[in-house]
Amino acid sequence: MNETMEKMKQLKFGTELEYTNISREKAAKAIHSVVGGTVRYTGGSYDSWTVTDVSGREWKAVSDASLGCRATTAEVVTPILGYDDIETLQEIVRALRKAGAKADSEVTSQHIHIGVEGFTARQIANLARIYYKQEALLLKAAGTHDSRLRRYTKPTDREFIARLEAAKPDTKEELNKAWFGYANPNPEHYDSARYRSLNLNNVWRMGTVEFRLFNGVDHAGVAKSHIHLCLALAAKALTAKCASTKCPREFSETSAKYDLRVLLLRLGLIGNEFKNTRMHLLKNLPGSAAWKNGRPEGR
Repeated sequence: MNETMEKMKQLKFGTELEYTNISREKAAKAIHSVVGGTVRYTGGSYDSWTVTDVSGREWKAVSDASLGCRATTAEVVTPILGYDDIETLQEIVRALRKAGAKADSEVTSQHIHIGVEGFTARQIANLARIYYKQEALLLKAAGTHDSRLRRYTKPTDREFIARLEAAKPDTKEELNKAWFGYANPNPEHYDSARYRSLNLNNVWRMGTVEFRLFNGVDHAGVAKSHIHLCLALAAKALTAKCASTKCPREFSETSAKYDLRVLLLRLGLIGNEFKNTRMHLLKNLPGSAAWKNGRPEGR
């Protein structure tokens, strides 16, 4: 467990946060109020505003066609971050909310990229297996909006899982064929395979896996809990000797909260450090965190 937590805190990540009710200029100025440095309009096809912080990292507020009105929406794109940057990110989420940014669960989302350049193909396959086995429970915990499940955040393709288990890939080339169904070493940015709750397209584009299951967030603690979960899943894939896709967990109204609490503990999200993380991730689920089949009568 300590090894998993140690790995988790060494991983790099980035996140994209989508908002309505705020212009990109205003979003950039909110980011600048936290990280300092310079803020400027950089334009381009994404009509970007860029904040270069005091350490030279770039934070961007860009347009996204899926958000609708271009004038009053913004997607905030972070630079590559480490575990110690999570508090700064939380301050940015608070500043955006104070500036008027809103997260609509039907329209906006939070995407989280975890760096996997140092992962072997087997370790990335482990992550896909671990995620697939718990996917139904994780989607319910995230409260992923139905409209996004039908389009931008589809559940894992079972044909991919079948190919994965048939190939048992040892190389990223073999993993690539399992993911796409054919060799696609240079996938296009908008290749349709990306629209899955766990997206592997970017393994071959920028060395990341992308978690797309989360609705948009304007609460700093919720944003942090999402990042903790993704980091912990990736760290578990690094340290696990093997993982299986057999018997994926079925969602149970009776035991959902208990099932997720047990999963979080197995991932190492235990103790006071992750108390709020567990609270945010469990709050959308029915059942009892302490009793698998509900609290017995008289207890």
